[in-house]
Amino acid sequence: MQKIKNIAVIAHVDHGKTTLVDELLQQSGTFAAHQQVDERVMDSNDIEKERGITILSKNTAITYGDHKINIIDTPGHADFGGEVERVLKMVDGVLMLVDAQEGVMPQTKFVLKKAIELGLIPVVVINKIDKDGAEPDRVLDEMFDLLVALDANDEQLEFPVLYAAARDGYAKWNLEDENKDMTPLFEAILEKVPYPTGSADNDTQAQVFTLDSDNFVGRIGITRIFNGRVKKGDEYMLVKASGEKIKSRVSKLIGFKGLERIEIEEAEAGDIVAIAGFADIDVGDSICDPSNPVALDPMHVEEPTLSVIMSVNDGPLAGTEGKHVTSNKIRERLEKEMETNIAMRMEPLGDASFKVSGRGELQIGILAENMRREGFEFLLARPEVVVKEENGVKMEPFEHLVVDVPEEFQGVAIEKLGKRKAEMTSLTPMPDGTVRIEFEIPARGLIGFRSEFLTDTKGEGIMNHSFIEYRPYSGVVISRTPGALISMDDGEAVAFSLYNLQARGILFIHPQDKVYNGMVIGESARPGDLEVNPLKGKQLTNMRSSGSEDAIKLVPPREMSLEHAMEWIEDDELIEVTPENIRIRKKYLDPTMRKRVQRDKKNAAK
Repeated sequence: MQKIKNIAVIAHVDHGKTTLVDELLQQSGTFAAHQQVDERVMDSNDIEKERGITILSKNTAITYGDHKINIIDTPGHADFGGEVERVLKMVDGVLMLVDAQEGVMPQTKFVLKKAIELGLIPVVVINKIDKDGAEPDRVLDEMFDLLVALDANDEQLEFPVLYAAARDGYAKWNLEDENKDMTPLFEAILEKVPYPTGSADNDTQAQVFTLDSDNFVGRIGITRIFNGRVKKGDEYMLVKASGEKIKSRVSKLIGFKGLERIEIEEAEAGDIVAIAGFADIDVGDSICDPSNPVALDPMHVEEPTLSVIMSVNDGPLAGTEGKHVTSNKIRERLEKEMETNIAMRMEPLGDASFKVSGRGELQIGILAENMRREGFEFLLARPEVVVKEENGVKMEPFEHLVVDVPEEFQGVAIEKLGKRKAEMTSLTPMPDGTVRIEFEIPARGLIGFRSEFLTDTKGEGIMNHSFIEYRPYSGVVISRTPGALISMDDGEAVAFSLYNLQARGILFIHPQDKVYNGMVIGESARPGDLEVNPLKGKQLTNMRSSGSEDAIKLVPPREMSLEHAMEWIEDDELIEVTPENIRIRKKYLDPTMRKRVQRDKKNAAK
């Protein structure tokens, strides 16, 4: 039987998971000496490379000595927690990375909690020990306290600890040891991570934990084999979560080595492979021996907590920039996304709109960004939390929020979060002069908070949050105070007019940008919306006075990214997303209609 170790690399965002996997790939000799390899090679799609984050869990395999080590690199953002939960069921051990300066963060708690519940023993790697503010001993104490708080058993509390600087390519057992290479980490994996249970001689049992697709072979299930063997060309029974059973043949069996996928004839218990040939394969499905189909427990993935309405663009500029603009095209694309992304849901609402639900703004924002790059054009409404009703009580999701701010800004952060129904649970001064404050806050209170928080802390604040649970509804949460500057005409913006409007607030547009009646062109300096005319040119006369031809100096407008726009908009506004532009507009473009709707709302409130 092959000597196999299956591990997942888990950590909070930006603690160095992908860089560590890079080094393990390099130092195991997986790449040929002449092979050109990118930095953070596991982050394969464009958005991952641009933002420096991992969005999808990905697996690779390396050979070290006579062992094959299957490694799964996981996302660190709370929005992609669903990916991490599934992956942990497929491995026998975890490398738990922690930043030697930042220490235990919300997502560290979330992923470690899942690993402890599954009985996995973490190999703790305190990474980035080369940082100036690194305090490995404090971080080790934090990790131990966290494991105690998570009810870890005695075996789990005896976790091995390594100290590493993944970027510089070394790990060591003791801080005093010499900086050499990753050998101590390879040794820790071989020593401390258990071998897979199960036997190649038993009846076949395998479970799908990630999906992929190929234009030639269709859907591919990336699968962990728990028992028995899987052979190319043989017939197996696919048992779905609903209990439905479908027989089919394995048309292609794919093994992993480094970044390559290699076609193989057979794989056995303990290995992770990709299987093609089952048209209806889904995450959590079991692949079993047809003569004795014993399914594995279906997977539970936490429900989405945030939803957004996506609809067809019906604005004056609709269809001028995008390639795919119809509701049928949008629906097809969303259905394709739901096939592989089981942490998201999509529900058609009729009237050419769809309700898309996910684990957070970032997850929904990345789907929208991918669609925009593929040539889609659509409207997005303001994100809303998914509210449930249990025993007649209205329940909403709550988040654990951690903010790191310089001392002089702690007052403003606490005050702003207090207005958003946050309750402070702890305040800890940090060695670098910042303060770490922890809150429990309704997820609604976080919508639109990030940009305000960065402004209040002059860009120095750091915030991270993760889902705790559903709790009773906490009442009205205060949202954006400033109103919007709304264009009252269609055409191209004129520099002279924008120059005069600068005193009214912050602009979002440049001269010569296309605008239309009802489009939001900036943020007003005061509460309440203001209708303005960005098309008004300078009145020319045949008399010229000195100084009248001075160049117009415009303040650079605020560039609105998709995520920033999702945070900024209110209930009566929409984001127009096209391959070339992100615009904000009012839901009702006609000013008379807007006033009527506002009046009706006020009357209903009374």
